[in-house]
Amino acid sequence: MKAFEHQQEKEKMAAFGSVFMPEMAMARFDGTAWGQSAIVPSDSISLHPGAHVLHYASTCFEGLKAFRHEDGSVAIFRMDKNVARMQQSSELLSLPTFDATLLSQMIVDVVRHYAADVPTPPGSMYIRPTHIGTEPAIGKAATPTLTSLLYVLLSPVGDYFAGGSRALRLLMEDNARCAPHMGMIKSGGNYASALQPTMQAKAKYQADQVLFCPNGDVQETGAANFLLIDGNEIITKALDASFLHGITRDTILTLARDLGMKVSERELTVEELLERAAKPGTEAALSGTAAVLAPVGTLIHQGKEYKVGNGEPGSTTAKLRQTLNDIQWGKTADTHGWLTKI
Repeated sequence: MKAFEHQQEKEKMAAFGSVFMPEMAMARFDGTAWGQSAIVPSDSISLHPGAHVLHYASTCFEGLKAFRHEDGSVAIFRMDKNVARMQQSSELLSLPTFDATLLSQMIVDVVRHYAADVPTPPGSMYIRPTHIGTEPAIGKAATPTLTSLLYVLLSPVGDYFAGGSRALRLLMEDNARCAPHMGMIKSGGNYASALQPTMQAKAKYQADQVLFCPNGDVQETGAANFLLIDGNEIITKALDASFLHGITRDTILTLARDLGMKVSERELTVEELLERAAKPGTEAALSGTAAVLAPVGTLIHQGKEYKVGNGEPGSTTAKLRQTLNDIQWGKTADTHGWLTKI
């Protein structure tokens, strides 16, 4: 137990997602069939330098969490949705298809293997399934990989808001995060394309993230979905292929409806966003697996700063985040069947 407590202390000092368990679940597709999954050392991957993934970005991933409850049990949150989205990403990237049961079992197996190491709330075990193309063929820029590798990494993490839940600063930019037809794919290339604009926004405006608004259409940031909260209404972009269909987004909207809020999934223009943000009591937030629901206090548009409401974290954002946390942590009933007990 002392070793585990020491590890938890190390995690609190480490950057989120930078500590990994020493073993992972892994399965290979040989061009014909999937092999049996196995628990292997996390540093056991060997790739040919001509592997498809290294040249043509045939890669997708997921992010989900397992939580320790007060009775000592461990539960994985919304695993079925993450597995389904990864199947979709793999299909849209022309990676080999796999059965949902294969990846689900890999996730359960490796989390069960390290069940004793799942931190207590507000910490959790971050789960990172990844699918990569492995065929050594640099002449296949326009042809799918024949072989692939599926693996599941685990990273014990502490509270994302260990330093306090401060309101974020977003730079609004008239560009897309990625190619429109790639938006709903959770692919590494999409994150890479958002990295340079985000770094520039941090350097020039001290912004935390870029809110991508191509042609004045408010979409998402580099790593999270965007939600506007105006009184009893949540407004967010309706799902289409141009941006990621966030599972935390879906969860928050479901909980908002449960709480009697009005949920509007529709087009949101930059003009309307700035107009609503100026109203007292308005809130904005970013939703994602790591941060759950992060408050947004400032929008930066064409060099000018606009406060969202009073510029501080809002009570509705905090209530929605706590409602979700209570389900994840086993403190309230899981009425939607989102938890998988292992």
